[in-house]
Amino acid sequence: IRDEESGYNKNLFCIPKHYEEDLERVFIPHGLILDRTERLARDIMQDMGSHHIVALCVLKGGYKFFADLLDHIKALNRNGDKSVPVTVDFVRIKSYC
Repeated sequence: IRDEESGYNKNLFCIPKHYEEDLERVFIPHGLILDRTERLARDIMQDMGSHHIVALCVLKGGYKFFADLLDHIKALNRNGDKSVPVTVDFVRIKSYC
């Protein structure tokens, strides 16, 4: 997203009431994030070939994205020509600094 990007008017979205006063605009719609996550899963599957995938989630903030990404990878694994083993693990980081 460019710095000068104005985003989307919040009236185009269903915003929970408790967030209405805090939001001015929506910069990245949820559907765009889901689409990009699915594309990332496809890229991972293509790049990994038949190699074992080890997926590591950084808790707590990354869990929702991680779960969505794994769902797409699992769907591709089920519906693709080949099945690739996927191992999942979680780590908690005390500080990002």
